[in-house]
Amino acid sequence: MSFSHQFPKSSLREYDIRGIVGESLGEADAFAIGRVFGSIVADAGGRTVVVGRDGRLSSPTLAAALIKGLMASGMAVTDVGQGPTPMLYFASFDAKADGAVMVTGSHNPPNYNGFKMMLKNKPFFGQDIQRLGARAAAGQVVEQAQGSVAQKDVAEAYVARLLKDWDGARKLKVVWDNGNGAAGDVLAKLVAQLPGQHKVLNGKVDGTFPAHHPDPTVPKNLEQLIDAVKKDGADVGVAFDGDADRIGLVDNEGHILFGDQFLILMARDVLRDHPGATIIADVKASQVLFDEIAKAGGQPLMWKTGHSLIKSKMAEQGSPLAGEMSGHIFYNDKWYGFDDALYAAVRILGVIARMPETLGAFRASLPAVVNTPELRFDCAEDRKFAVVAEVAERLKAAGEKVSDTDGVRVNTEDGWWLLRASNTQAVLVARAESNSEAGLSRLKAALASQLAASGLAPDFSASNAGH
Repeated sequence: MSFSHQFPKSSLREYDIRGIVGESLGEADAFAIGRVFGSIVADAGGRTVVVGRDGRLSSPTLAAALIKGLMASGMAVTDVGQGPTPMLYFASFDAKADGAVMVTGSHNPPNYNGFKMMLKNKPFFGQDIQRLGARAAAGQVVEQAQGSVAQKDVAEAYVARLLKDWDGARKLKVVWDNGNGAAGDVLAKLVAQLPGQHKVLNGKVDGTFPAHHPDPTVPKNLEQLIDAVKKDGADVGVAFDGDADRIGLVDNEGHILFGDQFLILMARDVLRDHPGATIIADVKASQVLFDEIAKAGGQPLMWKTGHSLIKSKMAEQGSPLAGEMSGHIFYNDKWYGFDDALYAAVRILGVIARMPETLGAFRASLPAVVNTPELRFDCAEDRKFAVVAEVAERLKAAGEKVSDTDGVRVNTEDGWWLLRASNTQAVLVARAESNSEAGLSRLKAALASQLAASGLAPDFSASNAGH
């Protein structure tokens, strides 16, 4: 029988396929993804696909439809069941699978869900996703075939591999906040075997996220963890997003460490074994990070925001470590190069357990800067990239120091500011950083002036965050 499927345009994103369940995403979409992705795997000479799912209420149904689609394309499917996204990545690398699909809504609200994919253990994103959509609409699939599905529990093997790289010198007291996310069962296995004292908050996997939204980059979502760290006198607090590919940290004093801060510790550690290596961070990261990587003997490289883009750049550069402000941490040193919050946690705990000072003392030792949080301005989908291009053109014409690696990042005597178009939403994203409040005000004024010149009226009501 003939096959054709039209995805809502809004669901085909830069890094994944995502939508609101029952509105822009359903079982028919899941089947079509399996049918077309399986055909793409087949065209590349492959036959094995690993499938996993997060703890959302809609994930079992969507995963079942996805698997039916993959089987209809002749795929031999290994279903690893519920767990974090990096466990699915691990299963794919471990089995040398031809393809992998994770059913996950990541850190989005409970009524969302989506699909993250890998082809031959490389990111499947951008134009790959657009081509998948075009193939579905055109009905370009391999002939109906009879595939197979087998269940496989990889949790024990995954946890054993995580523990293999624990290298701490002393036992720590750690509070973990799973946020009711997909890592819950795996995290319980991990902490049972990890040295030290461990307390897990919101360990039960619950797709309604009853405690708080599972996004560790939002300070409000870390309040429960901060309270627990202070009350228990813990060395560190660790938080995950909904599918545990992003990590957040709280120091022993209850202060939040952002991705560009704890990446400094990770970089110093990795550079001891890989002197002179390239360490990658995204354009939203503090200048302090790039400076500290250089001080530690590394080659800092600023690259585009987006986990798929970072992974691809790491492979190209042979980089042992990369990270994003959002808490995606990528180890290619002893690990597989994909973003894994559980693995990043094991490695950073090892670093902390070998440090002579506390995590709070490390944070206090960093150069003091003042910066904005991530500022987001609504901007029409058909205008957002044009606005960034207009701003870049005006700044270059004025002789400003501009980097256009991803959007536009402007360096001045006061510090820097960044403006880029979101790849996933109809918004512009901005940040600014200075070593003084007065300097930050001037940077924000320059940014506002450029936005106004392109017809936007920015709202800077979000508070500044010094770090």
